[in-house]
Amino acid sequence: MRMILPPLRERRAIDKALSRFFHTHKIADFRQAITRLCAFYQLKRPRFEWYAYIDWGKTAGKTYEDGSIHLMHPEYWKRGRKYNSERQWINMIYHEMGHYVFWVDAERKANAFAQRMVRGVNHQQ
Repeated sequence: MRMILPPLRERRAIDKALSRFFHTHKIADFRQAITRLCAFYQLKRPRFEWYAYIDWGKTAGKTYEDGSIHLMHPEYWKRGRKYNSERQWINMIYHEMGHYVFWVDAERKANAFAQRMVRGVNHQQ
């Protein structure tokens, strides 16, 4: 099965907005990124809830069947984790959105989606 992704230009814009949110914590940047991603797949934007930690610190994000997504806020991600880089947080967002987009065989496809979303994003145009 071939996975359809947004064009590279759109993925770079999404990645840049997520990066801005990671540093500034302005929710408008996060909403812009998620809205662009959902618009490409013609999906309703999921409900997000922000937490300091999820599942006693074992989990960074969790997607539920009702379409809501619980995420660790970047503010807490930076100070409370061993692996606390911006890139890993953004990859976690892509992973959870992969769960939201692909419900069947969710874990494998979410991982593949996260890996393919960042392929080519950081290269110069």
